[in-house]
Amino acid sequence: MANAQVDLAEAQLKPAIGVLGRAGSKPVADLVALLSGVMLRMSWEIDLWGRMRYARNAARASRDATSADYRYAQQSLAAAVARAWFVASETRLQQQLATEMVDSAGTLLQLTEHRRKVGIGTDAEIMASRANLASYADAQQQMELAHRQALRALELLLGRYPGATLAARESLTPFPGPVPVGIPADMLNRRPDMVAAERRVASAFDRVGEAKASMLPSLSLSAGYGRISNEAVQMRGDLEQTTSSAAATAMVPLYTGGALTAQVAVRTAEQKAAVADYARRALVALGEVEDALNAERVLAERERILGDAAAASRDATRLEQDAYRVGKSDLRAVNQRQLAQWAAEVALLNVRRERLVRRIDLHLALGGSFGEVPAPIASTTSN
Repeated sequence: MANAQVDLAEAQLKPAIGVLGRAGSKPVADLVALLSGVMLRMSWEIDLWGRMRYARNAARASRDATSADYRYAQQSLAAAVARAWFVASETRLQQQLATEMVDSAGTLLQLTEHRRKVGIGTDAEIMASRANLASYADAQQQMELAHRQALRALELLLGRYPGATLAARESLTPFPGPVPVGIPADMLNRRPDMVAAERRVASAFDRVGEAKASMLPSLSLSAGYGRISNEAVQMRGDLEQTTSSAAATAMVPLYTGGALTAQVAVRTAEQKAAVADYARRALVALGEVEDALNAERVLAERERILGDAAAASRDATRLEQDAYRVGKSDLRAVNQRQLAQWAAEVALLNVRRERLVRRIDLHLALGGSFGEVPAPIASTTSN
């Protein structure tokens, strides 16, 4: 559609050529109606003040904006798919953690029952172990539900039936390398949404020029050449078989009820709105880059801290279980250590997934990559 609008605007700059044919029959008193023939006609409005060139340039800028919007939609969809994929992978790993915790709780229950048989355990400890096992089993079911929901969300983004049939990775995607030093400062020229906003500003300026040029005189040329039928010539001997014509028409707008002035005011207001929208989008884009870079630093440190915490929690749980096995600890301490380990593992998974998502946000905020800026869309001129 945008390309068609450009073609339509460019067609206004070219002559219009057509064939006019006429045939008819009327009473002899109306000799003109008896004339039949074919005439080749050409009309052309001279673009004295650039009105039609402004319209063409505005159409080109609007087409470029639409193309940039399409590219940004592609990038946004790809980012949404990647985010959904990471969530699916995270929930798959949480499923594995839940299964491990259920197995650990089941082993602990067996140990509690064995301690009761040898006379060093109590029925209360057995009941507590069973409750603990049930809690982890319930968490396992919740993770199963969350994973299937994540898979369905991903399938919907991919345009597939949401049957939760995709197989997610059993590990998160490895985190890419560090952000290169000196991220391109020309981010505003590479982001498709910013390119679209800039092209709309250019289109708005051209629309103002078009509206102002509409207030000036216009000049149109027309010419024709044709041949009249022999029947008419036979009735009037003074008629020529061939005919030609040429004319020039000038139109000077004197009074239009304020329509032309109002059109200039409307286009000027649209121009100011486009400029303001570009400034707003630029600030938002710069804020997104800064947020993504700051999150990159903070999340990297959090992952390091939580990784240490998860490793220490796993060691503490193992030591607590050994102490309980030899009678140096009670069941409540073991349960508390298991809960702490579960929380640490889940927190670590969450921050790893969030870090990947933030890297996607950074790529999106920079217009797709850390590389060189792509070739800009050629700007239009009034020529």
